[in-house]
Parts: sequence; C-alpha cells; structure tokens
Amino acid sequence: MLAGNDKFLHKENIDHPVCNVEGTVVHVAINSIYAGYIIISDTLKDDAIEAIENLKARNIKTVMLTGDNKFAALAFAKKLNIDKYYSELLPEDKVKHIENLIAENKGGKVAFVGDGINDAPVLARADVGIAMGALGSDAAIETADIVLMTDSPAKVAIAIDVARRTRNIVWQNIFFAMGIKLFFIVLGVLGIATMWEAVLEIWGLL
Repeated sequence: MLAGNDKFLHKENIDHPVCNVEGTVVHVAINSIYAGYIIISDTLKDDAIEAIENLKARNIKTVMLTGDNKFAALAFAKKLNIDKYYSELLPEDKVKHIENLIAENKGGKVAFVGDGINDAPVLARADVGIAMGALGSDAAIETADIVLMTDSPAKVAIAIDVARRTRNIVWQNIFFAMGIKLFFIVLGVLGIATMWEAVLEIWGLL
C-alpha cells in the first residue's frame, strides 16, 4: 500500500484520475493500482477575511506561504483576496521565501503569522514573528516575537496599531525631554537659569 501526494504517485508511475483537488490530498494505491484519496481540508477562521481587509486598509501587502497544494492555495487566496501566494512549501522553503521578501522590502519590515510547529523556523527568520497562542504549537509560541492570546487573525491589525501608537508616544517623549533640556541649556548660557531649576528639570524627567 502506498499513500502520498500527487507528486509521489507520479514518481511511482501510478496512474490516477484525480489531481486537481482543493485541499491537502492523500492518494492511496494498493498493489500499484489507484484506490482513491482522502482530503484533509482547512477551513477559514470566522474573521480571516476581515483580517486581510484590515491589513490592506493599512497599505500592508499580504503573502500566503503554505504547504497545501496549489489548488487549495489558489482557492483560499481568492477567498481572502491575498496579493500573492506560494504553495507546496516545506519549512525550509518558507524560510527562503521570507528571506526573498525581506531582501525585496529593505525599507520596511516583514512579519509572519503562523501557529504550527513547522512555522517555527520562518517565525524566527522574519523581522517580526507572530504566533497564534490559543491553539498554536509550543515551538511556534516560544519562537515568536509576538503571541496573540486568541486565535483571531483580526488581532494582527490591532497589534500593529498598538505598536505604532506606542512608537509615536516614545518619540514624542524623547523630543519633549530633549527640548526641555535644550531650553534650560540656553537659559543657563544666558545666565537666567540657576542650578536649582536645572536640578528640578532633571528630577521631573526621571
């Protein structure tokens, strides 16, 4: 008995009428005679389409890297309106594609969202690795930079918004602190600011 994907049956020279199937397919042959196939198909999360729409609204390009066959990948890419997809990838293939994306987007950052144990290498290689925490594998969670505590893809856009607001606040604080210091330096040079004012200024910023 042989069981495997479409490429495996072609390699074994076993004729089989079914090739184009939307899902992960396990073909079965007995004594080199095709017996049938089993489909293992994923389902979209409830907010998956919303998640992609939210990312596109923020001018973020979406790329899908999957180990599923090209027919399943194409079907899901169309449903989600994904910009680009790559199918039938092994973990090392995903890493290569991420490295290519990073090289192509030198002015930006490349984030990868995953939850499987085979996603750990690419989560580590991406600029930002995001793991789905509720049902994600331990390897993915430990490797990721960010862990979403619910398996809701829509939370990715929320995490991006929080990160951007946090960065803006940090820069505002830096500019404000440097501005106050420069102001008191000028007053000190002019002989207006005294030592106790400088001490109070430094104490207020700590």
